[in-house]
Amino acid sequence: KSQNIVKLEKKIRLVHRRISNIRNNNLHVITNEIVKTKPSRIVMEDLNVKGMMKNKYLSKAIAEQNFYKFITYMKYKAEFNLIQFIQVPRFYPSSKTCSDCGTIKKNLKLSDRVFKCECGHVMDRDLNASINLSNYRVS
Repeated sequence: KSQNIVKLEKKIRLVHRRISNIRNNNLHVITNEIVKTKPSRIVMEDLNVKGMMKNKYLSKAIAEQNFYKFITYMKYKAEFNLIQFIQVPRFYPSSKTCSDCGTIKKNLKLSDRVFKCECGHVMDRDLNASINLSNYRVS
């Protein structure tokens, strides 16, 4: 290899290291902000990251998010601050359950961004899921 190629490879490695450090710092900042609000417990879903990585269009973006690192940081920071950490099983229907009446909607597509229940309850799908996760009880 020529000296110019060696120099360029070193620059590329430094840029990749810098980006990695920025992402890692961002994860620490976000998890610290969550823990500093002093919640009594933190509930997170166990995501099927391996299955998400099979999507060739999204796999790079998903890998860059470092979901595993985020969960690891949340676990140890919650434990350090005496906050209960609960990881909900992968197949818990948090998005499909009505947070008002508890009915489970079987045919909810990912494209349905608004949750509409038979009982008349209408809410954003993600907000509904977060309410269901906050009400989750370990059995």
